[in-house]
Amino acid sequence: MKKKIYFVLAAFILAFTAPTFANDAKPTLTSLMEIRLQQIESRVLEIKAMDKSDLGRTERKALRQELVSLKKEAAPMNGGVYLSVGAIIIIILLLILIL
Repeated sequence: MKKKIYFVLAAFILAFTAPTFANDAKPTLTSLMEIRLQQIESRVLEIKAMDKSDLGRTERKALRQELVSLKKEAAPMNGGVYLSVGAIIIIILLLILIL
């Protein structure tokens, strides 16, 4: 009975997974994406060079929010593999069941 469950689980996993291959090369950026990435980098350097001691609370909060949005915008341009929390939990549960 246990063997049947393992075979069904293995068949289910193999049926719904697709093979992917890692690639060390960076994604190709269009000229517009490169220009935008340079603009983001220059803005981040501007913000880091600022004297923030004379800014009010709301202004500092606005700067932080701007940095977060710039980081989110630049992340897909730099490439990388992203896993959601749900995917990580599913992977861990499957490993526990298999082992």
